[in-house]
Amino acid sequence: MAGRTTVHGAKRGFAVPRIPKIAVYIVGFVPAVWLFYEGVNDRLGADPMRYLEQALGLWALRFLIASLAVTPLRQVLNINLLRYRRALGLLAFYYAALHLLTYLVLDQGLDAAAIWADIVKRPYITIGMATFVILIPLALTSNNAAIKRLGGQAWARLHRLVYVAAIGAVLHYLLVVKSWPPEPLVYAAIVVALLGYRLVRSVGRRASPKRRPA
Repeated sequence: MAGRTTVHGAKRGFAVPRIPKIAVYIVGFVPAVWLFYEGVNDRLGADPMRYLEQALGLWALRFLIASLAVTPLRQVLNINLLRYRRALGLLAFYYAALHLLTYLVLDQGLDAAAIWADIVKRPYITIGMATFVILIPLALTSNNAAIKRLGGQAWARLHRLVYVAAIGAVLHYLLVVKSWPPEPLVYAAIVVALLGYRLVRSVGRRASPKRRPA
């Protein structure tokens, strides 16, 4: 039983209540709905467009970090949220898409020349666009049919691009804020820690001697 305080139970870690995946999406979209509601009611401050853009982008980064945290939580703390990782990753993509659409439509008015000039002149726009392009194939293949079609190993290799996307997202955030307040540095540190954990674990696995068959 989950409530027992035995040695065996302690090794199993925390019991995570199973909630429907659709609930993760519903709760995940609450910040976006609230932000647009506040925007319609003109309650996003002196520069509402910039605030909306940055807030949506920040939620994309948060969900991306949450999806990256699933594996360390399972391996280190025995907290298994694996069944929600796909939803968290897709929420990151959806918020990134809303962030981009806000920039393209509401900020730039779909002015192709102005958008291209921004991409060329502003490094954070270039990095942000490149990061979104990386997220597209990951979102399109986040389904069981794609895993079957690509094969497990090829699918896993493709989805390692999420590490590049995480680096791109946090660099984009750091360059957008410019003044280096604590918040983006905290997010950068979390991404470094999550990727560093994977690197150390991967190097450790390769370095450990292979067991010879008896």
